[in-house]
Amino acid sequence: MHNRQINKHCSFCVNNQVEVDYKDWQQIQKYISSYGKITPKRRNGVCSKHQRKLAQSIKRARFMALLPFVSR
Repeated sequence: MHNRQINKHCSFCVNNQVEVDYKDWQQIQKYISSYGKITPKRRNGVCSKHQRKLAQSIKRARFMALLPFVSR
């Protein structure tokens, strides 16, 4: 099988969203795997700048008990 490059566009850049808010846990929950890990940018299609902000906001949401550290 051939590995095809799929052009994924950053959902934060498309929506002109500069900041990733840790209090919006429904939005950042999409970027967490079923085991509670932060998904890599090659899988979720987020650019490098927003991946760093996303990881920081997920960590803050976990610390504020908005998201679980582990789910299983």
